[in-house]
Amino acid sequence: MNPETKDVIDIKKLLKSVLHYGSSDLHLVVGSEPQIRIDKELKPLDLPVLEAIDIEEMSYSLISDKQKKDFEDKLELDFSFELDGIGRFRANYYHTIYGIGCAFRMIPLEVPSLDKYNNNPIFKELIKKERGLILVTGPTGSGKSTTLASMLNEINITEKRHIITIEDPVEFVHKNKKSLFSQRDVGTNTNSFAEALKHALRQDPDIIFIGEMRDAETIGAALTAAETGHLVFGTLHTNSAPGTINRIIDVFQGDEQAQVRAQLAASLVAIISQSLIPVIGGGKVAVQEILIANPAINNLIREDKVHQLYSQMQLNQKETNMTTQTVEIFNLLKKNIISKENAIKNSNRPDELKKMLEAL
Repeated sequence: MNPETKDVIDIKKLLKSVLHYGSSDLHLVVGSEPQIRIDKELKPLDLPVLEAIDIEEMSYSLISDKQKKDFEDKLELDFSFELDGIGRFRANYYHTIYGIGCAFRMIPLEVPSLDKYNNNPIFKELIKKERGLILVTGPTGSGKSTTLASMLNEINITEKRHIITIEDPVEFVHKNKKSLFSQRDVGTNTNSFAEALKHALRQDPDIIFIGEMRDAETIGAALTAAETGHLVFGTLHTNSAPGTINRIIDVFQGDEQAQVRAQLAASLVAIISQSLIPVIGGGKVAVQEILIANPAINNLIREDKVHQLYSQMQLNQKETNMTTQTVEIFNLLKKNIISKENAIKNSNRPDELKKMLEAL
């Protein structure tokens, strides 16, 4: 790979060339040539090894004086930006013992549709709900933002709703179609998720999207919004649907947990826990574990029997529209879409998967 041969790398040209490879991320670290991530693997570019001054010049060329000051004060900087004719990017700047490090995530300019990535048809039913909480969870780089953008885009082309998004930073930029979007960037347009959520309820929203539910104040505000007649979308960094319930409850103090369980049981619509697995021959496929709230699920949450949720998700899946990660991975293996090695490596329950494979 040789996207740039000049002694001094033009960061804008580098980002443009990286998009050409279909990469998801670009990394700039002192002492290494620029590296890109393709199908979960890092690949070095055929470029000079970067020195501290190189990265400082490249990184500072993309940000304002205010952002430079914030970075120097806080030693971290999250932001998103768009380069005309090139694309949109989410960036994180950080300091290492040798100098500045940079991570750039590529964001498509075109907001994806639910149909483009063969998402489960039940998603189109879930987004028609008038109120409640829909969570999309998974590790970093699992496609949560893309799935949520697809769901919001489907609403945009089918429903007349006011949609407020609160993100850090804003990733996909939605153009108003049938719906009206108010997109807010934490740190630029508002001071915090919790503060934005507090005021969002006074902005006549139908739908609120919270980029990350990272603390008790934000989660509490999200539950309240879902209870008071709004459809709320959010993300968490959890690997399974039952694990998401535990994470939400554990954020709160012991004497608050019973109330949170009651709120969650009353407001939860669905949890989509997502991971990306490499496809045989190149590319990635999204594996989605789906929990959909029903009276049995609600009772288990309310009665603090989260450990029984997984068994409930395994029952009558055709009728409930629920599915587990193990079943989804098993189906992909039967279709020869993913390898057995990658299936087991990416499974949350490898022993369960191996038993299913032995029964073939």
